[in-house]
Order: sequence, then structure tokens, then C-alpha cells
Amino acid sequence: MIKQLSTTILLLTSFFLTACKDQSSDKKATQSGDRYTPKDYVDLKHPEWSTNATIYEVNVRQFTKEGTFKAFENHLPRLKEMGIDIIWLMPIHPIGEKNRKGTLGSEYSVKDYLAVNPEYGNMDDFIALVKKIHSMGMYVILDWVANHSAWDNKLAAEHPGWYTKTPEGNFQPTPWYDWDDVIDFDYNIPEMRKYMTDALKFWVREADVDGYRCDVAGFIPVDFWDNVRSELDAIKPVFMLAEWESRDLYKKAFDMTYSWTLFEKLKDATVNKKGVAGLVEYLAHDAGSVPRNAYRMTFTDNHDMNSWNGTQFSNFGAGLEACMVFCTVVNGMPLVYSGQEAGLNRSLKFFDKDSIDWKQHPFNEMYKKLFALKPKNEALWNGAWGGEMLRIYNDRMDKIISFSREKNGNMIIPVINFSDNPVTVKLNTKHQKGNYTEYFTNNVVELKGDDELTVGAWGYMVLVK
Repeated sequence: MIKQLSTTILLLTSFFLTACKDQSSDKKATQSGDRYTPKDYVDLKHPEWSTNATIYEVNVRQFTKEGTFKAFENHLPRLKEMGIDIIWLMPIHPIGEKNRKGTLGSEYSVKDYLAVNPEYGNMDDFIALVKKIHSMGMYVILDWVANHSAWDNKLAAEHPGWYTKTPEGNFQPTPWYDWDDVIDFDYNIPEMRKYMTDALKFWVREADVDGYRCDVAGFIPVDFWDNVRSELDAIKPVFMLAEWESRDLYKKAFDMTYSWTLFEKLKDATVNKKGVAGLVEYLAHDAGSVPRNAYRMTFTDNHDMNSWNGTQFSNFGAGLEACMVFCTVVNGMPLVYSGQEAGLNRSLKFFDKDSIDWKQHPFNEMYKKLFALKPKNEALWNGAWGGEMLRIYNDRMDKIISFSREKNGNMIIPVINFSDNPVTVKLNTKHQKGNYTEYFTNNVVELKGDDELTVGAWGYMVLVK
């Protein structure tokens, strides 16, 4: 009896130990599985209204002869009709006078973060503009200069310790740059960070702005921006654009960064006559290294390029229209800069008055046509809401870029000729068979898997289903 009892106890003990061991193994396996389970890099939540948005940069000073918020309001119906969703206003704050450049100075030399530049109007005018933009179903973001201030910003007198200094202990512009009209903040100072965060919250609370474009965002510690985003989102969902091109900004702080690289590769493929190799490299890096739910801003012009690096025409020559199409169909959110749709063909003065000459131009209809497709075709939507770019191989890959994007049954196939001669190209479309409509001509195109198309010099086709 005792022997049987002992045997029973031993069996029960063995069973118990085996069960514990199995549970421990299962737990370890689960933990191990968690380590190897893919995780989304982007933690932030994009505002839903940014799903298929386009963006327009407004140079308030040069937009109208008056250079005011009220005068700019008259252009809103036209921008809405063109298909614009986000209005980005260049800095609206008073401009420093000490060490000012030119007669009017740089908007990026901020004298007071909590006030409106009197040249543009007053606070009531600005709030009225924001309300007008919202009433038309559009959104507005402010250009924010957090890296530096004007020399005569009151913070320099009241809190001189909030700025970096030269070895002699003097104020200094941002190191290594010739920005002589500004002085550099020190983001090692907690009180300075709190002030800047509160200033950003002020415009969301008081004027109901929808977010910010942040100047030289990469010069400022990422943990500052991470906290800013959380505090702004606590007020309302915001949209944040970084003037930078860096993966770490996507995780918690910014919805979108600049795609400077694409601009450079497009210039290489057009006026620099380097062919499409750089563009192919760009697309490979976009697919391989950019988080799926991150946004990239694509453009053929902006205030920096226009002011200091030529015009849309000089930068892309005869290939400009092909570049405009490319920027609209690749992964990203397309930008239009003030006057592009009117064929702006000169560099606007940056420190002085230089009004845009508004006139009818084919680019207005072209942008309208391009942007009309984006909300209707989910393949073109932003981030993970849109379709991935899949390369379509062809027999003229030194000149023709072709790819597909598909989302929920919506498909686009761009075929773009980056050369100054017509090209007949054969596409390997065995995975894209079917009937499509060429977007610009409305011609029906049937893809059978081994299809031959002719594309004009610097020409483009966008097949849509």
C-alpha cells in the first residue's frame, strides 16, 4: 500500500513538474514570439483628414500686392477648386529689426512668437482667415521657427541663458550657417523647452490652427518634438510637417518630412542629364527604409528652392511636367508653392516685397487634373492608406520608369519617359492584366502581360482602374 502510494505521489509530482515546465516553455515561446513579431515603427496617429490630402505653401508677403491675410482670402476658392486640402502659411510673426536683412527682413527671424506680423493684419484677421479655411473644408498649418529667434526677440533680454553662446559668451547665429539675422536657442534648458511648447499650444488653442511645419526640425532634439506632439494632440488632433528627412522623426512627432532626395534625383534625371538611376535608387530606398505609415512631402518647388536654387523651369527644364506627374503618383503628399500654378518663372525676393504675377497658365489645370484623381483612387492615398509601389520591369529601363500601386481594387500604373526622345517600351505586366483608362487622354488601354507602348519625349502615361 505504502509502495503504491509512493508511486502515485511520484507520478503526480512528475506530472506537476512536466506541466510547469510546459507552461514555462509556452511562456518563453510567447515572449520569444513577441520579440520576433513585426511591429509598426510609427506610433503616432495621423489625423483622418490627412488620408488623401494635398498641401499648398503660402508666401503671404508675396501672394498679393497688399500682402495681407484679407487679400489672400480671395484666393481660397481657387485653391479649393484646384484640389488643395492643407494650407501651409509661412511664418506670420513680427520680424526682427536688429541685424535685419533687406528692407522687410526674413519671416524666419521671429521677434514675438505670440503675436501677428502687423504687415499681414492683426490677430482678428488671422483668426478670421483660419475660420474661412475651415469653412471651406480645408486645414491650416503654421510655419514654426523653433531653432532660433530674432536678435531683438524679448527672450534674448529676459532669458539670455536660453541661447547658445560663442566661446566669448556672446549670442551667435546657428553654428556653421550665415544666418546673421538670428540667434540660436539652447534646447538643454528645460524652461526654454516649456516656453516653446506653450507657444505652440497657444496658436492651437487661440486660433484653432491644425498643426505646424517646423523649420530645420532636425536641429532640435527629437524628444522635444515627441513631447510637443503629445501635448498638442491632447488639445486636438494635429498634423506636423518636419523640414528634414530622417526616420526617427516619424515615430512619435511628425506625420510627414520633406523628400529633399527626390527633388535632387529629379533634377539629376532632367537638367543634369544623369538618367533615371538616381530615381530608381530613390524608389528602392523609399520601399525599403521608409516606414509604411510615414508620409513624405514631394515637390518641384518650395520657398527655399525658389529663393536660392532657381525656378521650377530652370531646375527641371523640359522635364518639368513629367516631374510634376511623378511627384503626384509616387508614395507621398504633393506640394504646390505659391505661384507655381501661374507658371512662376523667377525667384521671388526673400527680404523685400516682390508680388507674384497671377495669370492664367496651363499648370493650374494640370494640378487640378492631378489632384482630382487622388481622393477618388485609394492607390494614391497617403502612408499606409495608399498602395505600395511595385516595380514593373520594362525593356527601356535606362529611360522609362514604370510601376503600379493598388489599394482595395483601385490601381494606377504610371509610365514616365525621362528622356528627350520618344521611346517605345515593352512592359512586363503579367500581374496587372486588364483594361485601364489613360488618365490624360481617356483612351482605353488593355494590358495583356507583354505590352508595347510609345511615350513621347519627357512624356507620361497614367493608367487608372
